[in-house]
Amino acid sequence: MTETPTRNGVLSDHDIYLLDDRLTEEELAIQAKVRQFVDNDLKPVINGYWERAEFPHELVPKIAELNVAGTVMEGYGCPGMSRMAGALVSVELARGDGSFNTFFGVHSGLAMGSINVMGSEEQKQRWLPAMARLERIGAFALTEPLHGSDSVALETSARREGDTWILNGHKRWIGNASYAHVVIIYARDEADGQVKAFVLEREPDQEFRDGFRPTVIEGKIGKRAILQSDILIENLQIPEADRLAHCDSFKDVNKVLTATRGGVAFESLGHAIGAYEAAVRYAGERVQFGKTIGSYQLVQNNLANMLAEVTSIKQMCYRLVDLQDQGHLTAPMASMAKLSAAKKAKWVVSTARDILGGNGLLLENDIGRHLTDMEVVYTYEGTDSMQSLIVGRSITGVSAFV
Repeated sequence: MTETPTRNGVLSDHDIYLLDDRLTEEELAIQAKVRQFVDNDLKPVINGYWERAEFPHELVPKIAELNVAGTVMEGYGCPGMSRMAGALVSVELARGDGSFNTFFGVHSGLAMGSINVMGSEEQKQRWLPAMARLERIGAFALTEPLHGSDSVALETSARREGDTWILNGHKRWIGNASYAHVVIIYARDEADGQVKAFVLEREPDQEFRDGFRPTVIEGKIGKRAILQSDILIENLQIPEADRLAHCDSFKDVNKVLTATRGGVAFESLGHAIGAYEAAVRYAGERVQFGKTIGSYQLVQNNLANMLAEVTSIKQMCYRLVDLQDQGHLTAPMASMAKLSAAKKAKWVVSTARDILGGNGLLLENDIGRHLTDMEVVYTYEGTDSMQSLIVGRSITGVSAFV
């Protein structure tokens, strides 16, 4: 029987089942450069931004240098990496900080993804290259005050007058909105009742045009270093040329949401790994009653169960990539991954906080950010309950919500 890789008799990292052995040299290189960015640039400064509830603009040029925005997209200045490599970007960013990972996911996955999936060739050429270079930041305005899980019933309206669309409504919890340059706004066409997508542009040195007013939401307990906004939309004029050409109904929007929902499972994995690593490190350093706390049975039991959950999340996530590569990924599969990964990761970070005791409440030990950020992950991109109902519908053939 082959021995599990160890260093000085101690398990060297979280990958006890050697799941990373499947990674290619390119995937390992992408993982390594994002991890280096996280350890050298992100983690040393993020606590201050998180505590002040400010976005770390200083980090945007640094991650731009990595050429990872757009991840799996090909052309238009995007890296065209494998789906596994794209997933690893999310894991590594979330391992460092959830706020910055969400900033990147909204920009790269939701905003750029909307243009890539539903835009015309001219629209892709127009917007994606600058977004791939992170010279233009993207936002994704779907959620509304009265329509979170029920986003299909959104009420923001769009009325066409000649070559111009007039938009009216409200959006809520829109990440990046207050500093974005490209905002994807979803609204219901008054003529046919279908959901359409519109692109609002803003030059870096200009204010948003009249009719679009974002207000940053204050008082959050999680994801504090990404700014999310309430948006009031009043008679906002959007040219027909800025309507995404291939968004004709909410079914088209769902193509983007299904792809990114799997990404939230990888984010959960990153939070779980970050919390597990912090707990292992602390257990080896903290001395109580004359011994490191890692020598006590209860702590070892917790660490073992945390590792089991991390491994379980990782196995499901890696299988998710395979299913997507093979063209077999379905909405229930993506929902199952988000449902399971978020629930398990939430337990892992909570247990890590318990191992650190009172010190787990201090930002300097990382656990506090992972703990409250996982509360956000547990809810966004579809709550735990909604994901279970999507899976339940596939089991029974009966919808319990619509």
